[in-house]
Amino acid sequence: MSQKISSVELAQVATATDAPVRTKVDRNFGLPNGLYAATVGLYFGFLAIMTALFMNPELAIPMVLFAGVIIAGFGICGIWATMNPENDTSPLSWGQFANRGIQTLSGHLTASEAAAQVLILPALIVCWGLAIAVIVAFI
Repeated sequence: MSQKISSVELAQVATATDAPVRTKVDRNFGLPNGLYAATVGLYFGFLAIMTALFMNPELAIPMVLFAGVIIAGFGICGIWATMNPENDTSPLSWGQFANRGIQTLSGHLTASEAAAQVLILPALIVCWGLAIAVIVAFI
């Protein structure tokens, strides 16, 4: 609920300074980079299946655009995670990830549970592509 705060009350709790304030920024999710690479690989695997399945010169431009969107989506996030102000956190290594797991809003997950949660959608998309390939092969 919002409430009106008078400038006198605000001045009592506010601190004004001329010095710039450095904020601590955590822009990564703490997952190993390999999980992101696997996700990108699975998305490209789906595109490869669709490209091989529907080999048509007219689909060249859409497939290149799809690949560009995947690269841009993960590339921009990678750049964002390393931009200023300096990000003093880094993703977990595979060993740290395997030992610690990761804390989420729904509770602690082991490494295998977190990997399954991250990779389930891309894996299902690849399975969907394979199902389409089977349907096209029999029709």
